[in-house]
Amino acid sequence: MKYIFNPSFKSLEKQIRNFVNNFDTIGILFGDGQRNKIKLFELEDKMINIKSFKIPNIINQVAYKYFRKSKARRSYEYANRLLENGIGTPHPIAYAENFKLSGLEKSFYISEHLQAELTFRELVLQPDYPDHENILRQFTQFTFDLHQKGIEFLDHSPGNTLIKKEANNAYSFYLVDLNRMNFHDMMDFDSRMKNFNRLTPKTEMLAIMSDEYAKLYGKKYDEVFAKMCFYTNDFQTKFHRKIARKKKLLFWR
Repeated sequence: MKYIFNPSFKSLEKQIRNFVNNFDTIGILFGDGQRNKIKLFELEDKMINIKSFKIPNIINQVAYKYFRKSKARRSYEYANRLLENGIGTPHPIAYAENFKLSGLEKSFYISEHLQAELTFRELVLQPDYPDHENILRQFTQFTFDLHQKGIEFLDHSPGNTLIKKEANNAYSFYLVDLNRMNFHDMMDFDSRMKNFNRLTPKTEMLAIMSDEYAKLYGKKYDEVFAKMCFYTNDFQTKFHRKIARKKKLLFWR
């Protein structure tokens, strides 16, 4: 197993290696663990989060060994890059990769565990959530800041932004599930609007985000709203078509 550690956590390397080596038998399961499995571990006065990525298929095992960085490595490197840009994310601790002759087998991403009051998903599911519009506008400001810095978070979806309430009705936002990102010198208007397409199908939420983004970007609200709705509807159509195909295949098996 190859490890890369954040220098700040080098003194705790032995304990972290022990957590990874015994991942299947110790730790507290966080989430359903259906795809990738996440477990929580106590490390001195901190709670840390270890994500075990699903073993790739044989083609990707080779690809991750010779041609592409693993998801664990990308998560670690992107977390550091986000922090360098002043973007919130749980502090990266380490990543680990286990290579066989055939390619990458197991890989792990280790970070501090962040306890947050909510995710963006609660805003979608609970329209009466306290301070709903204010949180949504501050989230839009956060996303605008990402775009201004050329950061395209490809998994910008409801469960991947943790939200913490601060003093005076201010909120802090933290990105998780980091292995799919693009970094640009500049993001054009269409790329910015498309980056909202996975967040919510609710027109009333898109209207608020469009209003806030238009003010920040210096564009007319109608133009922003039309483009944001276009990409959201396109994503929803493709998503539901994909679900229907899967159900049809299951029916005929």
